[in-house]
Amino acid sequence: MQTIQANGYSIYFNENCYTFLSETLYKGAYSKIFIVVDSETANYCMPDFLANLATEIPIEIIEFEAGEVYKNIETCTQIWQALTELGADRKSIIINVGGGVVTDLGGFVACTYKRGIDFINVPTTLLAMVDASVGGKNGVDLGNLKNQVGVIQNPIAVLIDTHYLETLPQSQMRSGLAEMLKHGLIQDRAYWTKFGNLSSLNTDDLNELIHQSVRIKNNVVTQDPTEKGLRKALNFGHTLGHAIESYFLENENKETLLHGEAIAIGMILESYLSLEKELLTENEYQEIKSVIADIYPAVPFTEKDIENCIDLLIHDKKNEFGKVKFALLNGIGAVKIDEEIENDLIYKAFDDYKN
Repeated sequence: MQTIQANGYSIYFNENCYTFLSETLYKGAYSKIFIVVDSETANYCMPDFLANLATEIPIEIIEFEAGEVYKNIETCTQIWQALTELGADRKSIIINVGGGVVTDLGGFVACTYKRGIDFINVPTTLLAMVDASVGGKNGVDLGNLKNQVGVIQNPIAVLIDTHYLETLPQSQMRSGLAEMLKHGLIQDRAYWTKFGNLSSLNTDDLNELIHQSVRIKNNVVTQDPTEKGLRKALNFGHTLGHAIESYFLENENKETLLHGEAIAIGMILESYLSLEKELLTENEYQEIKSVIADIYPAVPFTEKDIENCIDLLIHDKKNEFGKVKFALLNGIGAVKIDEEIENDLIYKAFDDYKN
């Protein structure tokens, strides 16, 4: 698959990944390589990755527990301390191998250690490949609030090897699929329609869909790297989706939702808001709801759940002057940003979802 040029770095696919990596490590004159992984990646991905890593530079592996609950400053502190104890300097390089938690957190660690050292991201989940691979967003959660602390700084490259998906559970594949659906809904109706019959897709089809999804996101980010306008379109489904994800993460009585599962709910809810604002037709809304509902099982919400999710919107990092701002669909394939929505309408969206 063809390499994609992003803002100041390239995204390599499959066999091109390791050619680039070997050349870069050779030319970069790095003092040490630090590979940051979580416990899942260490088991399922590291043997293959190390087998493809052709270098004589000393390698250290830093591992932390897998899971969103570990995407926090405490984990960063542990990794900063490990880097210090293992002799990392400003000529060291960090390679983050894992899902979005690893690439988000590992990127943040690299950007802040000694005021910034080089890093490469190797996303190994579908979600990380199509979402975390583009845009330079690095950061961690603050308590149960998603991505409250972070920086925008690009890696020197992203390496997407889709064969890592062979070890990924179906739930994680579905989680990543949500971002791909979003890319079609906000930018490309023809791409969206390709998800109408997922059962007929083969490996080559999936590879092409991943490549196209990365291209769509990269096109948006390249035009608006610091999220002043167009890039806000990528927040479709995420305003309510992040609130739902945060609520389920902090509530011990709830089964934690994967990121994509929460975003799928958010996309249905925010599509309903788009319908109410007369930005979507009834047919378009029903089409979106039907496609998403076929992939993701319904999640029950009590009135108290809904109230708590809405309360969390006040902490959304996209808010301006205390106002919650939504990116809503303006037809399938287009978005209207900075839409203010009253809480009454959000309650109506949840009622529609429940029914």
